[in-house]
Amino acid sequence: MHPAQTVGKIRRNVETVIRGKPDAVELALVGLLAGGHILIEDVPGVGKTMLARALAQSIHGAFRRIQFTPDLLPSDILGVSIYREDTGRFTFQPGPVFANIVLADEINRTTPRTQSSLLEAMNDGQVTIDGATHVLERPFMVLATQNPVDVAGTYPLPENQLDRFLLRIRMGYPAPQDEIAILKDQKIRHPIETLEPVASGADVTALQQAVREVKVSEKLAEYIVALSGATRASGQFLLPASPRASLALFRTAQARALSQNRDYVLPDDVKSTAVATLAHRLLVKGSLERTGHRRADQAVEKLLATVPVPL
Repeated sequence: MHPAQTVGKIRRNVETVIRGKPDAVELALVGLLAGGHILIEDVPGVGKTMLARALAQSIHGAFRRIQFTPDLLPSDILGVSIYREDTGRFTFQPGPVFANIVLADEINRTTPRTQSSLLEAMNDGQVTIDGATHVLERPFMVLATQNPVDVAGTYPLPENQLDRFLLRIRMGYPAPQDEIAILKDQKIRHPIETLEPVASGADVTALQQAVREVKVSEKLAEYIVALSGATRASGQFLLPASPRASLALFRTAQARALSQNRDYVLPDDVKSTAVATLAHRLLVKGSLERTGHRRADQAVEKLLATVPVPL
């Protein structure tokens, strides 16, 4: 099957559950195709968890949900070595991170120590317990949800962990007509209960490889670097975009192009993914926690309006 057909089937399947949010679904697919992790930030009740579940069920992947709470420990996520009296040896008991799609629900409700336990898994696709390295099955993706930082009982994610998320997306409230459709859809039961897979893990791995083959012209590579460079030259950021941010934007542009049935990147692919890819990696001078992300979004939008687009 052609990559675009597979992507289209996954998109349509997820949209039967996530009503009226094509941009959020598109970015979730971009993250999946690019082999990255996604941070979904919004208020409770707008479909963050359902987006993760719908994506997992659509690709027939092993799905595990971890509810992050203040008393959660790293071993509750990664697993633990248990002594077996019958064998006289320690046996590793894998934690819920050993799945294709892991939902880290309300990740900012747990302590920074527990939050950071995901870093090796997200960065290297493996976890190390008691000196032994355990490789995670591919595809592997973390979809973390978080409530806004001004909600009671939250711990802001540290910058090094935010940088491990390829994209940060927001769901937003549905339009009235979409909310009415949601009520009708769930009159008897939730659509997620009958959602059938339309792709496999092998299909996703093939799509991720196809993304790497999408062509990016020299001028567009220069445009991506110019956007990151503009954050370093502007003087308004305590933490500007790093080379890792440039690579992330490069990869999300490739994934977006593939999702649009193209084997080459256009400037619109870069512009449409730039805010979601760059803003959460930036730290604006003088911003408070509750305004930082919003100001970073605005700063990236301003850069998109001022940095020349290659012709």
